[in-house]
Amino acid sequence: MDRKIEPKKGFSLVLSKKAMPYWLGALVVVFVVYLLLRDDVRTFRVNADTVSVSEVISGEFNDYIRVSGQVQPMTTIQISPLESGVVHDIFIEEGAKVKAGDKILELKNENLDMQILNSEADLAEKENLLRNTLISMEQEKLSVHQDMLQLQMEVKRYRRAYEAQKELYQEDLIAKETYLQAEEDYELAESRLELVKNRAIQDSLYRSVQVKQMQESLNNMRVNMQMIRRRKEHLMIVAPIDGELGLLDAVLGQSVSSGAKIGQINNLGSYKIEAQIDEHYIDRVMPGLEAQFERQDESYSAVIRKVYPEVRDGKFKADFKFNGAHPENIRTGQTYNLNLQLGQPEEAVMIPRGTFYQKTGGKWIYVLTPEGDKAFKREIHIGRQNPQYYEVLDGLKPGEKVITSGYDNFGDNDCLVLK
Repeated sequence: MDRKIEPKKGFSLVLSKKAMPYWLGALVVVFVVYLLLRDDVRTFRVNADTVSVSEVISGEFNDYIRVSGQVQPMTTIQISPLESGVVHDIFIEEGAKVKAGDKILELKNENLDMQILNSEADLAEKENLLRNTLISMEQEKLSVHQDMLQLQMEVKRYRRAYEAQKELYQEDLIAKETYLQAEEDYELAESRLELVKNRAIQDSLYRSVQVKQMQESLNNMRVNMQMIRRRKEHLMIVAPIDGELGLLDAVLGQSVSSGAKIGQINNLGSYKIEAQIDEHYIDRVMPGLEAQFERQDESYSAVIRKVYPEVRDGKFKADFKFNGAHPENIRTGQTYNLNLQLGQPEEAVMIPRGTFYQKTGGKWIYVLTPEGDKAFKREIHIGRQNPQYYEVLDGLKPGEKVITSGYDNFGDNDCLVLK
């Protein structure tokens, strides 16, 4: 017997197999609508108490940076011995006040002592040689002079004999040979006398040249002796100027080479401040820029006097001189924090400095909605900066609020939900 099947009604009809295609179609439609209407923004929930919120303001932007510098003497003279030696005695300790000429330390050099003894011996030998040479020359001079006197006497005798023989020969009282011999003896005596005279002149010139050369050599040895003795004086290290012995790198028994730096004298008459500045500002820092700093509730001013072009470890050095008075209790090595003015104050849109910059590089920031419950990522353009504010060139308006604390935990989310 066949049973009549009655059609489903109500809830059974909704869940029937015939209704399933409709349900699937409806789900597809709903999913498509969701895809079209959904807000494709990545969000991240953040505890509002863990972030720092700052307001964008408009005001006077002071273009300055804060640099740290150390006080140094304007003039420092290095202490370097002119002679090598071993530290024998130290008279003044590091940090003491000194006057020009005060003894600092004494060196000992046995090799230099030996050089002095050898030079003295050489000088004495040279003096004895010169003395003996002068005596020998004087004796030779006397000998030549004696020969000359003897020949002059012979010339006179031969002349008398010649004249006498000549008269006798003219009267035919003697033979011609006797007359000619007398004439030849007289002429020979005159020639010998003339030869001795020329020899005396030549010996005199030679003696003069030789004595002059030996005198010059002896004088040079004496000058050399004086220089060596002055080298002995250089073993005593003295202060070149009035000041403070700022450094003394020497101990008893230490071997010190010539020209080595063992200390320095600081001129306490004037000071400067040596500061290390980030290379980011090297094109903007130049001599003449002013800086201010405070010390013991007093304000002081300084001016850049010199900028060093060399960059090391991302920093370059600049020297400041005091513009006016300096602190009374100033000491070498003290650290001062200076506010270096790079330009004139100008009206600008600003936001307070924050650690967000380390993550974004100043290219974007999270901006709060007027309700303050959400913050959205927004591109911005940051210009100059000082220790307090960033200058905003584009992307923000005064009155808006931004998150200036660190973004390390926010990932790449476009929206922050503050709870």
